[in-house]
Amino acid sequence: MKKRETRTMHPKTCLHLHSLSKCRALYNIFFNSIGFLLAFFSLSLFAATPEQVKMIQNAAENHVLNSVEVAEGGELVVSAANIDDRIFATDCPNTLTTSSSSSNSSASNITVLVECEPDNWKIYVPVRLTMRVPMVTAANHISRGQVLTENDITISMVDLLRFRRQGFSSIERVVGAKTKKNVKLGDVIEQNDICVVCRNDSVLIQANASGMNITTKGTALSDGSFGEQIKVKNDKSNRIIDAQVSGIGEVTVQF
Repeated sequence: MKKRETRTMHPKTCLHLHSLSKCRALYNIFFNSIGFLLAFFSLSLFAATPEQVKMIQNAAENHVLNSVEVAEGGELVVSAANIDDRIFATDCPNTLTTSSSSSNSSASNITVLVECEPDNWKIYVPVRLTMRVPMVTAANHISRGQVLTENDITISMVDLLRFRRQGFSSIERVVGAKTKKNVKLGDVIEQNDICVVCRNDSVLIQANASGMNITTKGTALSDGSFGEQIKVKNDKSNRIIDAQVSGIGEVTVQF
């Protein structure tokens, strides 16, 4: 059997084709192929390298770390978003410049503009923030009405974006307080969970007047946490006064 010969058609052969439509189709295929190859090699030539992408991400993260204020005892964790490596970038001869319109520590994301001025390119990079601060949390299950001891609580780093209520940063401000509800292991101890001074508790009333400090006993008529104003009855005079909770079982009156 005679072997069948396969030939590749060159565009010039269109001159010998009887069909003009076949000739046009051949030219379209030929020039589209050239266009595709040129575009492919152009993208490959100017696309950012993995090292350049990492450099841009690091610049964005460092900008956030240096511009966002961190709460005392807290820690800020940042993570730049993935960058399409088809972007144009170079090994910038100067240090990359960065800027952003926000430095809000309570934001979940900050967009940073990273620029290489000598080579005239820039890119916006979203950076995710996680602000963690120390807070008092339950070291075990705590029952309602339980007086808290150091064995019941601990300090844990808590994400502020996931916890926006009022808690405590110091164990000393919680030890001795009484819980007003059940608290699960690992939960943050909130100000509304406890009473530093509870209703019907005996309290020590500290009264400051003209540089003199007078101490007497009283009875709390409502629950209160640190700094809150509550009603207290003076056990000696039976007078009801407004006092500020200043410690475990202690209130202060200013005259």
